[in-house]
Amino acid sequence: MINERMQNALNEQIKHELESAYLYLSMAAYFRAEGFDGMAQWMAVQAQEEFTHAMKFFDHIDERNGRVVLKALAQPQGEWTSPQAAFEAAYGHERFITGKIDDLVKIASEEGDHAAGIMLQWFITEQVEEEASALKVIELLRRIGDSGYGLIMADRELGKRIAIPADNEE
Repeated sequence: MINERMQNALNEQIKHELESAYLYLSMAAYFRAEGFDGMAQWMAVQAQEEFTHAMKFFDHIDERNGRVVLKALAQPQGEWTSPQAAFEAAYGHERFITGKIDDLVKIASEEGDHAAGIMLQWFITEQVEEEASALKVIELLRRIGDSGYGLIMADRELGKRIAIPADNEE
């Protein structure tokens, strides 16, 4: 059985993960409106991943006879000044989530919750990947600058990203 402090912290993380999905859907909508369908695809896949992450926390609480309590989500930002600014916001958000995962690891350690600690190891690895992925796009967009042709090529390349089924993500 999960203790109350860990359960509350994981419920809060479900909210953060769902807000991440909501933010990335907002970015996908922004990119579609701007005519960058490839970047929209990249963000839509990211949103799906974040929903999967929320469900991992949801299932962990449930499997340990805890109670999932869903919380209200904040409205995400809807406009950015450029594709690069949107990806920089995504990178900043991933760094925020990494800090939240680090906090959960600390709570699991303090509470002696080894089951949560083991589950959180997957998220530690995942966050390294999430940050690196966003940063790679930012570096590409920095090199491209204001080149219209470069943005078109980057959009095409980013549109190749596909969702990995949840069973294969582990």
